[in-house]
Order: sequence, then C-alpha cells, then structure tokens
Amino acid sequence: MRNKKTLLNYHIMLLSGALLLFTFCIVPMFGIVIAFQDFLPGKQIWKQDWNGLDNFTFMLQIPDSKQVLFNTLIIASMKIVAGIFVPVTFALLLNEVRIRSFKRIVQTIVYLPHFMSWVILAGIMVNMFSLEGVINQIMKLFGLDPIMFLASNTWFRHIIVWSDVWKEFGFGAIVYLAALTGINPSLYEAAEMDGANRFHKLVHITLPGIMATIVLLTTLSLGNVLNAGFDQIFNLYNPLVYSTGDVIDTYVYRVGIVQMQYGLATAVGLMKSFVSIILIAISYRLAYKLTGYRIF
Repeated sequence: MRNKKTLLNYHIMLLSGALLLFTFCIVPMFGIVIAFQDFLPGKQIWKQDWNGLDNFTFMLQIPDSKQVLFNTLIIASMKIVAGIFVPVTFALLLNEVRIRSFKRIVQTIVYLPHFMSWVILAGIMVNMFSLEGVINQIMKLFGLDPIMFLASNTWFRHIIVWSDVWKEFGFGAIVYLAALTGINPSLYEAAEMDGANRFHKLVHITLPGIMATIVLLTTLSLGNVLNAGFDQIFNLYNPLVYSTGDVIDTYVYRVGIVQMQYGLATAVGLMKSFVSIILIAISYRLAYKLTGYRIF
C-alpha cells in the first residue's frame, strides 16, 4: 500500500507537465489537416476546401524547396560532425588536467553559453561580426579589408556552425567526461608499467574506452539531420544569405506566418516531420546494432 501511495504521488506530480505536453504538443497536431486544404483564415477549419495533395505537389515544384533542403542538410551535417569532434577533444584535454581548481573554472566557463538564449547570443554575434565590430577592427590592424560576415554567403554557414559549437560544446562534453570516469584506472597503471606515455594511454586506453559512447551519440544525432537550428538562424540571417542560410524551419515560418500560405507551410512541416520520424527510427536501430542501446 505504501508503494502504491508513493507511485500515486509521483503520477500526480507529473500531471501538470503531462497536461502542458498534451495542450501544446498533442492538441495542435489536429492542425495537420491544413496541409490537405486550401486554407483561408477566418473560415472554420472543418469547412475549408480540400485540395488533396496539391500543397505537396506545389512544394516539390518550387525552385526554393531544393535549395532549402540542401541548406538544411549541409548546416545540420556540419553541426553534427563538429558537435561530436569538438566536445570529445575538449573532454580528452580536460581529462589530462591535474589541477582540480583550474579544471572546475574551465568547466564553469565553457558551460555558461549553453544556458543563454540565442536572442542574447545573436546580439553578441551581430556586434562582433558587424562592419564596425571587433573582428573587423582587428582585421584593420593587420591591413585587411573589412568583411560583412553576416551578409556573406561564403562566411554565413561557418558562423552558424561554429557559434553553435561554441555554445554547446562545454555542455556536450559532460557525457564524455562521465564516460571517462568509467574507465578502469588499473588499465593506466598497467600501461605505465609497460612504459606507455600519456599519448600511448590516450590512443590505446582512453579513446577505446569512450568509443562506444561516441558511436552511440553520433548515431542518435542522425535523427536531427533536418534540424539545423531555427532559433539561431532566425536571429542571425537576412535576405542576403537566403541562398546559403535559409533552412526548412525558417522557410516554414516565412511562408506560413509572413506570407500567410498556411497550407503550403503545413505541408512542408509535415513532410519534414515524416522524414524525421524515419531517420530517428533508423538511428535508434543503428544504435542498438552498434552499441546495444535501446529505449524499448
């Protein structure tokens, strides 16, 4: 009886969160029907004219759709690769630090950007990379011409990817630091007895010890290959970089909210969700095959 009462208290505690999830994530799913309608604002949703798959056909015929999909895949793929490589490298370097106070200070500093919103960070990035910003001022000292970084199709993707890495790599390294603590210390002691230096221990003990975690997180990240980061790009991009910076989420916002083509925007979003579900299923299947990880 005591256990049942405890479980009941836990379920009551979760009730408010479940209600919020149902209200803002489940109920809006009924709006998917707009993708199959010629939607007109002000008219009741069940009285709209149905157009079948016309919105999806039109979506595939728009020249911008291919460019938007390409931009999304490129930016998301670059973020996935850099988002794995940088945290792993940082965790390995930090693991070699023997001064605990310095180690804690560094961890705290690199964690901080994760807890800041892109609204704040985008303002910082705009000030840094503007024509009169810090970066261009430093370039002038070396006799270089100023560059409009946020209006350049050459630089915009790199700014998006590396600013995202800067924001998240410290927090992402937590998983790898935790994995490093699970390596048996006796392995390092045995390696020292055999004359191994730090580099040898890194290559032959540390990296193999966390390889399963690296493979798992890399595999699971495949499900986010169509999520290039709406908050970040929306706060940084402009019409001059649409050809390289416009992604699916920002395209849906612009078509649906700004241009009020609700049916087309819903069709694009529905197609993205459908493909994302398939990618997530594939990534979890690969995670189970490669590392034995499974949720269900």
